[in-house]
Amino acid sequence: MTPATTPSTTSPGTPGAQLGPAAAAPGARGPQSSAPPTRPRRPVTELRELAERGARELGHDAPAQAVARWAVENFPGTLAVACSMADAVLPHVISQEAPGVDVLFLDTGYHFPETLGTRDAVAATMDVNVVDVVPQESVAEQEERLGADLWARDPATCCRLRKVEPLNLALGGYEAWATGVRREEAPTRTATPLVGWDETHQMVKINPLAPWSLEELMSYATEHGVLVNPLVYDGYPSIGCATCTRRVAPGEDPRSGRWAGFSKTECGIHL
Repeated sequence: MTPATTPSTTSPGTPGAQLGPAAAAPGARGPQSSAPPTRPRRPVTELRELAERGARELGHDAPAQAVARWAVENFPGTLAVACSMADAVLPHVISQEAPGVDVLFLDTGYHFPETLGTRDAVAATMDVNVVDVVPQESVAEQEERLGADLWARDPATCCRLRKVEPLNLALGGYEAWATGVRREEAPTRTATPLVGWDETHQMVKINPLAPWSLEELMSYATEHGVLVNPLVYDGYPSIGCATCTRRVAPGEDPRSGRWAGFSKTECGIHL
């Protein structure tokens, strides 16, 4: 596995290229500015039928590459990959079947420098199109309107404004999205299917890595030389915003470092 050591060329909240307000011009081999696909979306009934068919064909634990192949064959040009940049395993799996695929990164303005560095390294070295998805307001604008440190007072609202709503807008032009959700990560994820219908976004949701353990994920990264966020080796098995993520002690739930001190366990994008 390859820890990402490339330093971030941008600071939190000032991405180099964006999908959202004030999009920057595309640059070479870095996070790209991109609009959603222009190809018309098929009717919801047809997409729902595709999801049902994919679930039947792939079953509960088909190999990730087979899931990726099915996704690319059924959604040419209308598939997006969501990646938190804890690692680049999912973008690597999908890009083997779809070089240049759009990889959506939610740039909340609160990320660790290591996460931004991983994003920049993925954009520079992999055959994918990394797209920064940014909120409608900068951190400063949000704080002027709602007060400082919303994440500490109301993390649900902060996640909604900086993750959920921007992603909802970004996914609008796609027919399907792939995520790195794995069943072992949390009790809320144990029933995650390989292919399912995303009622919230009215599109197909694909989870190629759902059956994988953390050990299988890291073994794949090692075998294929895939970038891994350095924080993973420093006690952060699950990485979110720096403001809401702490180190996890050996033996603790891998996601226990997220929103510590709150009952919150999900940011909302997978609910």
